[in-house]
Amino acid sequence: MARIGIDAFGGDNAPEVVVKGAILALNHIDADDRIVLFGDREAIVGELAAEGCDVERFDIVHTSECIEMGDHPTESFRRKRDSSIVVGFEHLAAGKIDAFAGAGSTGAMMVGAMMVAKPLSGVLRPAIAISIATVSGKPVTILDIGINVDCRPEVLEQYAVIGSVYASGVLGIENPRVALLNIGQEGSKGNAQAKVAYSLMAEAAGQGRYNFVGNVESSHILTGDCADVVVCDGFVGNVVLKLIEGLYAINAEAGIVNHFWQGLNYEHTGGTTVLGVDKVVTIGHGKSTPEAVKNMILSARHSVKTGLIERLKEKFW
Repeated sequence: MARIGIDAFGGDNAPEVVVKGAILALNHIDADDRIVLFGDREAIVGELAAEGCDVERFDIVHTSECIEMGDHPTESFRRKRDSSIVVGFEHLAAGKIDAFAGAGSTGAMMVGAMMVAKPLSGVLRPAIAISIATVSGKPVTILDIGINVDCRPEVLEQYAVIGSVYASGVLGIENPRVALLNIGQEGSKGNAQAKVAYSLMAEAAGQGRYNFVGNVESSHILTGDCADVVVCDGFVGNVVLKLIEGLYAINAEAGIVNHFWQGLNYEHTGGTTVLGVDKVVTIGHGKSTPEAVKNMILSARHSVKTGLIERLKEKFW
């Protein structure tokens, strides 16, 4: 059984889009799984009625407030105690739900992840990871893609551990290949940060901590031939992610449709996973469609079912 909480008022078109996505997810979960919707009960019930869906198929936790996109993340998290995000995280911390997902304020979701879910013992800095399609057909996981724009080499080395655990435990990739994103394949390439990180990762690989395959250039990420996990700081990772999103949008507008390009559609990924915290937290895109919300819920559920947190604890405790 998995209890997946979702911020029903998170996103540009909530609660309509979120409720529709939650309804779509019902067809892909087990009978004893529960989706818990956080938000104004009357509005949620109205959306369910409009879709002809029995309200009993969901658990609803009523909240009277909503953290808006323009709100200051930390201040609003402290001030709006009855908001859907805050109450959702409180339920997560209390063990009333097994995962919490939301497509609302990314800043507020991160405040909740850090202040309520809290980093795992031994983790220097959590990361946001995303798994995207490659030409080979296997996904590649990139981390960090936005939390930490400046990372010490020791943090990057930990990302290698975290990414390897995620790729093997959640994505089912045996002995995943971990690479450091750099401007060249040689170990001597890159800035000071990259050079030290390379040495640390090579040393850790020599101790059998993970399968480090060296540096990878950005031109090889989407081939799937070089790595299953790509490690970088949040500044570089976010640039790479938005470049990929832009390329997908350009191809979509041009009417170019194939399996690979469709695999880069953010709707298929659904959301990004916060790795290195003590609970399963998934953050969706503000413009999420019902399909994206569905996949965000299913991604969070899969992380619960595959024991992501327990696997990470084995590495850091």
